[in-house]
Amino acid sequence: MTAFVDTSALLALLDASEDTHAACARTWKKLLEDNALLVTSSYVMVETYALAQRRLGLEAVRVLTADFLPLVTVDWVDEFVHGAALASLLTANTRDLSLVDCVSFEIMRRRDLHDVFALDSDFSKQGFTVIP
Repeated sequence: MTAFVDTSALLALLDASEDTHAACARTWKKLLEDNALLVTSSYVMVETYALAQRRLGLEAVRVLTADFLPLVTVDWVDEFVHGAALASLLTANTRDLSLVDCVSFEIMRRRDLHDVFALDSDFSKQGFTVIP
């Protein structure tokens, strides 16, 4: 199994006070036990670093860097993925969708990925299978 990893899941893993922390921790453990290939984007990394630092502090950034991201393959966003995602964002014409999400969708489609470890309902609206 290959699963895309979203900011929402990473933040829930980092924040034990989150209501979704326990479910995400179980899912993460299961993904690792099943030797799932975990994929994310450089945009998700930047978003997660920024939100973790702001909400949880630099120790959360250290944990993210040392404990979680070494287990994830990073797709570095190039100008073509960025351009396609920006076009999708502008076409969607809604404030509820982010460029980072559109980049994630684009990478998932290019890699033919169907599963995403996320808490963001926008992925299911795009036809992806959200876990947990």
